[in-house]
Amino acid sequence: MAEKLKIVPKKTPMPEQPAKERVKNFEEVPFGYSEADAIVEAQRCLQCKKAPCIAGCPVEIDIPGFIKYIAEGDFVASIKKLKEKNVLPAVCGRVCPQETQCEIVCTLAKKWEPVAIGRLERFAADWEAKQGESPIPGSLPSTGKKVAIIGAGPGGLTVAGDLIKLGHGVTIYEALHKPGGVLVYGIPEFRLPKEIVYREVDYLVRSGVNLVLDFVVGKTATIEQLFEEYDAIYIGTGAGLPWFMNIPGENLNGVYSANEYLTRSNLMKAYLFPQYDTPIVRGKYVAVVGGGNVAMDCARTALRLGAAEVHIVYRRTKAEMPARMEEIHHAEEEGIIFDWLTLPIKYTGDERGWIKEMECIRMELGEPDASGRRKPVPIKDSNFISQVDVAVCAIGQSPNPLILQTTPDLKAGKWGNVEADSKTGKTSKKGCWAGGDVVRGGATVILAMGDARFAARSMQEYLETGVW
Repeated sequence: MAEKLKIVPKKTPMPEQPAKERVKNFEEVPFGYSEADAIVEAQRCLQCKKAPCIAGCPVEIDIPGFIKYIAEGDFVASIKKLKEKNVLPAVCGRVCPQETQCEIVCTLAKKWEPVAIGRLERFAADWEAKQGESPIPGSLPSTGKKVAIIGAGPGGLTVAGDLIKLGHGVTIYEALHKPGGVLVYGIPEFRLPKEIVYREVDYLVRSGVNLVLDFVVGKTATIEQLFEEYDAIYIGTGAGLPWFMNIPGENLNGVYSANEYLTRSNLMKAYLFPQYDTPIVRGKYVAVVGGGNVAMDCARTALRLGAAEVHIVYRRTKAEMPARMEEIHHAEEEGIIFDWLTLPIKYTGDERGWIKEMECIRMELGEPDASGRRKPVPIKDSNFISQVDVAVCAIGQSPNPLILQTTPDLKAGKWGNVEADSKTGKTSKKGCWAGGDVVRGGATVILAMGDARFAARSMQEYLETGVW
């Protein structure tokens, strides 16, 4: 009689820095799995025939396939299987919201904790990195076709990885002085070390992708000018235009957009000042307005920059927060204070023009709004004032208008986004595709990569047939 399968109900724990230690440094918080831990966790996978986890993955990774190899101790085969679909496994293993995508539909999740798919993806990628330079997969013979990709973020890198394997000439144009997009300017070192991003980018460059930095499409050259040289173009420029609340005092010194605050600290290494000459205001009492992952990143960065007290100011409750539960949990462990049902309405400055106070009003939840979340409503005469010397506005962002302003036949949406077909990425301009945050507004890394995968397929069809 066959032995009954024993199910391990909980995920294998992943060791991490203690909260009291990690708030004093910018080193990565989780340490990752050991080989033994990875094998134990991988053996929890039921190897379902229908594999709902694959359908839950925007880039269609063969999840049971790569996990099976880990369970067998064949880590070489595991990372090879992963890279068939994902050129950024070390990145996705760290910042992809697996808990709301592949893990939520895991068969084990019906009764127990799902397989730790993200942790296993990170393990396979990190294991490969420890072995030295990763081997480059073969590509098809040159087609003679040339593709320009605007933006070296997760979407642009995914399109590049897919199309270079098919024999096309691929050039990525990046406006900043380093590749990676939001992966390097937006996500802090303690969540995603930059060397990991640069390692993934190097893999693509060694595969034949041409990378051009400090090149602003719309200024250095327009899309029309690029079309003189290229057969197809992909726009993956993200959402770099910050939103503000338009309340009094937002122009005071010490009031940042999340984009500027994180870019200074992350990409320009202000946290290492004066070793790096980018300054940043190190506040004692910091308020971060917003409830997403970006707000969590700002708050946890402020703490590591030496703040005595950091508040997340959010107009709804914890139940409505869009941030990942893991990020909220880490922030709570580190001592971030959450001011629920609170809305800033005014900043006040001192005689030198520096912020010193923030006036807020208490909120209560009313009827659901268009997003389905209950709408926050101000409570009359509930105003109060807090001492603040740095405020960071992390309420969202939209695409930079430069490309739309310089490409008249590119159709824009009402929020300043590029309009594109959700299944193909095609825009209103022939030969031009777009995806990720430039289409969606602020979204996730993996959704940008999913858009890029669909677009790359559509681009391949166009490059083969010439049919738009």
